Amino acid sequence: MKEDTVVALPRPGASVADDPLLMVLREGARRMLLQAIEAEVETFLSAHGSLVDEQGRRRLVRNGHAPERQIQTGIGPLEVRRPKVRDRGGAVGGEPIRFTSAVLPAYLRRTRNIEELLPWLYLKGVSTGQFEEALAALLGTDAPGLSAATVRRLTEAWQEEHERWQGRDLSSRRYVYLWADGVYFTPRLEHERQCMLVLTGADEQGRKELLAIEDGYRESAQSWRELLLRLRDENGLKLDPELATGDGALGFWQALHEVWPKTRQQRCWVHKVANVLNKLPPSLQGKAKQDLHRIYEAANRQEAEDAFDRFLAKYGSKYDKAVSCLAKDRKALLTFYDFPAEHWKHIRTSNPIESTFATVRLRTSKTKGCLSRQTALAMVFKLAKSAERHWRRLDGSQRLAQVIDGVRFRDGEPVQATEEQAAA
Repeated sequence: MKEDTVVALPRPGASVADDPLLMVLREGARRMLLQAIEAEVETFLSAHGSLVDEQGRRRLVRNGHAPERQIQTGIGPLEVRRPKVRDRGGAVGGEPIRFTSAVLPAYLRRTRNIEELLPWLYLKGVSTGQFEEALAALLGTDAPGLSAATVRRLTEAWQEEHERWQGRDLSSRRYVYLWADGVYFTPRLEHERQCMLVLTGADEQGRKELLAIEDGYRESAQSWRELLLRLRDENGLKLDPELATGDGALGFWQALHEVWPKTRQQRCWVHKVANVLNKLPPSLQGKAKQDLHRIYEAANRQEAEDAFDRFLAKYGSKYDKAVSCLAKDRKALLTFYDFPAEHWKHIRTSNPIESTFATVRLRTSKTKGCLSRQTALAMVFKLAKSAERHWRRLDGSQRLAQVIDGVRFRDGEPVQATEEQAAA
């Protein structure tokens, strides 16, 4: 190292946001953001380059920049200015043509990852008054827009967003499969556990989507009935889904039979395995779990039926409660064999809901601050919508058209193809 080399050291008490490397990253990100917006403007102007006003001049021209503003990002605040475009012929040619940046919308103040971080912190137990302190290391000590009042406004906005989302039009959509579950939370300073009724669906392209999330009274038939009726009558889901997967909560199945009577039932194997094992001594649970797996992992219905009978014979003499818990839903547990084999791993459990809400449930049970039922619903809705973007599409989505057309399946294959193969 040369004697005249100067290395800048962090100041005592400086935050992570003052790190020289982060400063370089922020400056590079700011320049890239500006370049992307400038490219958007040039593309927009080129696309409308043939338009002229009454005097023969180009109708759309650049018109300076909007005032500089800060965008809160995961690497700290970025100062940016959005270019402005002027329409010189808007008053004569009808509605003015406006430039809207897809990279930097007009009222954006924080990036999506920051928006998603706020509900996670809230559910973790960080009170609104501590948000600025908690985020100072990431966003800088002078990060604006993260006060307690701002967070309260955000929660109110999320509640309004949830209400608008509940009233969306779904009449043009067709959902082939449904997954239903009642997810329990313990809101802070509430005496009763909160039950949220969650319904997800897979459309005809195999995309999984959150259909409903509402505050219910336990898992009563009336609560589920209100939810399903709203989806059918107000949101426009008139056609019966082909299959619904859920646990043995009688409230949902009773409501489903009344609202969509043609929808077939599949009991969730994850819930069933847990319920059966709870009725067995711990010393047997490991072996019994393997025996249960052999049932729903069988290659065809006959092998599953044989494994089912072996389980009943093996444990029936001593553990009648465990056997009865399994046997009473035998038919509904094996419904998935009447659907395409590619879909089995998706439709035999309600895992699309369980995996999403497991972490949320853990956070709400450990928090200590104040969280009302309404705020909890809004928070969980935001977290679920965030997780929705990462849900996997159904394998074998091309088979969904056959399911919709009423093609019968046996052991995962179309019946006609199976019969032709046997004849050959």
